[in-house]
Amino acid sequence: MGNSMAVQVALFRGINVGGSGVLPMKELVAVLEAVGCRNVHTYIQSGNAVFTSDAGAARLTKKIRAEINRRRGFEPKVLLLTRRDIERAMAKNPFPEATDEPKLLHLGFLSGAPGRAAVASLERLRAPEEQYRVIGSVLYLHLPAGAGRSRLAAGAEKALGVPMTVRNWRTVCKVHEMAAALD
Repeated sequence: MGNSMAVQVALFRGINVGGSGVLPMKELVAVLEAVGCRNVHTYIQSGNAVFTSDAGAARLTKKIRAEINRRRGFEPKVLLLTRRDIERAMAKNPFPEATDEPKLLHLGFLSGAPGRAAVASLERLRAPEEQYRVIGSVLYLHLPAGAGRSRLAAGAEKALGVPMTVRNWRTVCKVHEMAAALD
């Protein structure tokens, strides 16, 4: 990248959920600024941040986790994406009819593309009304009965064998809008 500042999106996992891994968003901003990120904005408590940085994703991920560990004593999973990654994921949504109810459409951002057999294994977790598709390194879940009791939502990451961070459609749209505003 050199020293051109690129817009990046950080999706954190396992923070501020069920009382463990507490990290107030104000402190997350401070963490990101401490590792050299600029123009930091966060969205809701579950840990979504957009910012500009000239650091490579692998190095920046390591620095963010180390800084949170130094301050809070735990290392959350964090997935760094570009604005283009988010745009591509939105454009490829195979369930456009589901965007009317954005809380029932979920995107699982995977840290790599899962194998075909792993994707096929999702079928046995699926309830009759649920739909899923894996496109590249994104798992699309349409869960008309919600994610709360969904065996598919609960078991997808283990079945796919690839670390995953899930966001609902509303959050994906909001994060994209924030990233676009920085560009």
